[in-house]
Amino acid sequence: MKYIASPSIKNFLLAQCMIFIFFSLLTPITSHSATTIVVEQDAIIGRWDLSVDRGDKLTPSWLEVKLSGVKTLVGFFVADGGSARPISKVNYKDGKVSFSIPPQWENSEKDMVFEGSLENDKLTGIITASDGKRYAYTGVRAPLLKRTKPVVWGTPVQLFNGKDLKGWHAETEDNQWEVINGILTSARAGSNIVTDRKFNDFKLHIEFKYPAHSNSGVYLRGRYEIQVEDNKGLEPASVLFGGIYGFITPNEMAAKSPGEWQSYDVTLIGRRVSVVANGKKIICDQIIPGITGGALDSNEGEPGPIMLQGDHGLIEYRNIIITPAK
Repeated sequence: MKYIASPSIKNFLLAQCMIFIFFSLLTPITSHSATTIVVEQDAIIGRWDLSVDRGDKLTPSWLEVKLSGVKTLVGFFVADGGSARPISKVNYKDGKVSFSIPPQWENSEKDMVFEGSLENDKLTGIITASDGKRYAYTGVRAPLLKRTKPVVWGTPVQLFNGKDLKGWHAETEDNQWEVINGILTSARAGSNIVTDRKFNDFKLHIEFKYPAHSNSGVYLRGRYEIQVEDNKGLEPASVLFGGIYGFITPNEMAAKSPGEWQSYDVTLIGRRVSVVANGKKIICDQIIPGITGGALDSNEGEPGPIMLQGDHGLIEYRNIIITPAK
């Protein structure tokens, strides 16, 4: 007997075929759309060294953009001061980028707003600060600073002679640094002090002493701060003793009591840093993502000096020895 389908069955089968064809066509379109979004986002993803025009001078800044999940962009931002701040969402479409972040300081009321354009792998735009002032900026991709050959160390150099400030200069005109009994001393808040010489990769030994509640910092290449602060007994943090400020947290708190001499032994190769504090290895071959607040500049691919922070409080340094890579 020959089976003949009823009209209702024919209509049902036809509907099922149409649904199958519809979703077969829709799926590659949706996938292509998602792929297009991801490819477009790739242009802005990465780390960016920024220079901000404040009229009388250029100040350094830094931006990182990365994916959270499949298509949401987030990031971190470093201004000319303070620590790296998280960005909850970065907007990017058709070469235009924007985001806002809450103020870092208590006396600020409005969010900082970042707007710009990406063209030929360069960023340009305007930063509207929390006080409403607008500043133009430019940005380039931060270099990876990968080293392809083993480091060969040169001859150790005494950066501080224990007699005078030869080989150093104050960052500003308000120079409070002086040599007292062979110690490089900042008796009050004033200027940072910077070596005349600049360095690429190096090993650095430096000793310091501070009173209770004081604060300073050692800037590697003038761009990456190792925090010096009275933090004995606290849990380690990236903004406390031994941390790469706002970026890398030490594996333990190695600070001694105020009034005691302490030491850092630092190795910096490209972006990779190791820190021994008071004989304890607290950071082991970690990558520094970018410049920290208070950096001299954002030219990460260039050599830079050693800078000692003197704009917070009383601090003393001695036995500053650097071993540059050949």
